[in-house]
Amino acid sequence: MFNKRDHTRLICDVGEIAGLFHDAPSMEEFLQKITAMVTRHMECEVCSIYLYYADEKELVLKATKGLNSVSVNQVRMKIGEGLTGLALKEKRPICEGQAKGNPNFRFFPGIGEEKYESFLAVPILRGSIEIGVMVIQSQKKDYFSSEDVQVFRAITAQLAATIETARLLITLDDQRAIVSATLPADLKFIIGRCGAEGVACARTVVVNESLTDMKQFEMVDGSQYSEKDLHTALEKTEQQLEGLQARIESVFKDVTALIFTAQILMLKDKGFIGSVFSLIRDGLNPPQAVIQVVQGYVTKFSMIEDAYLREKIYDVKDVGRRLLENLTGLSASDYDYQDKIAIARELFPSDVLKLFSQKVKGIILLSGGVTSHVAILVRSLNIPLVITNELALLSLEPTTEVLLDAFMGHIHINPDASIKTKILQREELNRNIGSLKRMIQDHPRTKDGIAVKLMANINLLGDLKAANEFKAEGIGLYRTEFPFMIRSNFPSEEEQYLIYQRLVEGMPGKDITIRTLDIGGDKVLTYSGYGREENPFLGLRSIRFSLKHTDVFIAQLRAILRAGEGRRVGILFPMISSLDEFLDAKKIVQECMAQLKIEGKKFIDNPHLGIMVELPSVVEIIDDMAREVDFFSIGTNDLTQYMLGVDRTNDSVAQMYLPHHPAVLRALKKVVDAGLRYGRDVSICGDMAHDPKYLGLLLGLGIRTLSMDARYLPRIHESLGQLSILECEQLAREVLSQSQISRITQILEHAHHAV
Repeated sequence: MFNKRDHTRLICDVGEIAGLFHDAPSMEEFLQKITAMVTRHMECEVCSIYLYYADEKELVLKATKGLNSVSVNQVRMKIGEGLTGLALKEKRPICEGQAKGNPNFRFFPGIGEEKYESFLAVPILRGSIEIGVMVIQSQKKDYFSSEDVQVFRAITAQLAATIETARLLITLDDQRAIVSATLPADLKFIIGRCGAEGVACARTVVVNESLTDMKQFEMVDGSQYSEKDLHTALEKTEQQLEGLQARIESVFKDVTALIFTAQILMLKDKGFIGSVFSLIRDGLNPPQAVIQVVQGYVTKFSMIEDAYLREKIYDVKDVGRRLLENLTGLSASDYDYQDKIAIARELFPSDVLKLFSQKVKGIILLSGGVTSHVAILVRSLNIPLVITNELALLSLEPTTEVLLDAFMGHIHINPDASIKTKILQREELNRNIGSLKRMIQDHPRTKDGIAVKLMANINLLGDLKAANEFKAEGIGLYRTEFPFMIRSNFPSEEEQYLIYQRLVEGMPGKDITIRTLDIGGDKVLTYSGYGREENPFLGLRSIRFSLKHTDVFIAQLRAILRAGEGRRVGILFPMISSLDEFLDAKKIVQECMAQLKIEGKKFIDNPHLGIMVELPSVVEIIDDMAREVDFFSIGTNDLTQYMLGVDRTNDSVAQMYLPHHPAVLRALKKVVDAGLRYGRDVSICGDMAHDPKYLGLLLGLGIRTLSMDARYLPRIHESLGQLSILECEQLAREVLSQSQISRITQILEHAHHAV
């Protein structure tokens, strides 16, 4: 049996949780299986799940292992009532060694609770939103330790999203009409922005909106289908969804999340499936029954105020379409994503993984550019992406052929043969200009022999393969936010530890820089209310979020410190605006190290601590910062944005977002010079690092370390060998002497073409 005192590994993994609802015939049985799993893992006699209903401000017991089963749906308490209600009200764990002695303990006669002494309640939360409470109990006094509290919190966090979906399916009872609109689509050519390079030519499918069209199924003679056929279709649909989930899990260990949970749970839900069979018994044929229930659930979900939950409309549509296809045998091929170009108003990172699992060929995104996190993820998946504001694309017929030239940011609609041939031949030529590996130098140097360190930015653990193939000299930036963004709640310390451990093992003996959570701006956690701000780019971003929510920060730092044991690992703090912020963050690191030492856990005891240089305020105090930090990493994307006051995600001012603005370049020079004075490493990890036209300028400014997505390493290796430091320094001096952007642009273009 699992020893609950051994907390060195993740307590319950995604595979085990997935098994719970794959095997459960209903929502109620699913929740019941959770309680059984938790009592086994925590070696206790009782586990109970209470769901919170905001309208009544009431917690209701929905499943229990150990208490009298008749208490399910009967035990109710207001928020703040009893130890269970208090845990939810105060949003904190409550642990009592002798619960009955606590004046807040609420006794319910007849449920068999009186013999249990130890009590531990942990709120189930999605960000700041209350979902419920999970409680475990034991007959032994003082049974649960502080480590047990930590582990139980991790289990609860992992289960929060699935429990929330179960609660939602159980309680939906409101309706509101859906309003849809169409736009004209007389389009031939659209200029957008490149989100992720590549070329794709395929028919289009509009994500989500396309799934509302049930016309082809409405035309079917439904009288030929029976309840038995529907049962078979249900089984096949579940197998399909499980297969998609398995593919995601096999490829992405670091962002593994139950992204198909909602659809699978829908097939278990008595309210959903029961309604279908009820309509059939009332005389409706099976396809019509499915259509009617799906449409009913769509209206129910559409009225929910919470945007994250409202997105589950698309899960309903998706499961309905799959079910109808499997029932009727009609393939809605126009709405499949395989080998298609998907068009979407907006995508969450989990949506991107769904599209990848279904082998999408390219993506067009219509969200006005608020997409940097999605673009980074798509880039790692090697899916071409173009971003545009042309809403008329949503009305394209599914049979429309589109040529996506994501190198140029161009969208060709029903392209003629000559354009198609020209672009596809160019892409083929690019792929065949020798092997990319032949561009890689064993020891990257300029043509006059000056060494330059070329590192990799890692977004997903899958990026490690390309980084190693292209001989990256380490990881200059690991973006830790993706495991946060894919999930539906904050990942626990143990989950993060396993990810960071795989990261450092993937680059043995090399320098690794792990950036702490960088959310806010355009990188919003869908499960956290903290990101919804009037001006998120100037709000609770990055280190500000971490310093305010220290429980999240501490869990991440402990995981990094533990994974870094025996390795060359640096910790990078994003969006630092003052020396005080850095010192506050450093103090928390030291406190984490002290606590890990007390606990007897292994960890890196000398991590290098650095800051992202992204704000003008830091540039002005760069010498003060250099005395305290171990290294600088310049994020040129945000530095340019904040130096120039230009929202880099706003297409309306995109032409003003210029990394070669004289103010930005002089700021870079100040940082490099401070690094030289105080012996601090300075690297570039923003988009300037992978752009060959800026390479000579950066080298001339004194930069000797560049970090970029691994796909760009070959071309930078190739460009590097054509430059001499003397020429680069002359270029930098000439550029820094200029005050007009137009003149700097001319100089850089001339220098780039001359190479």
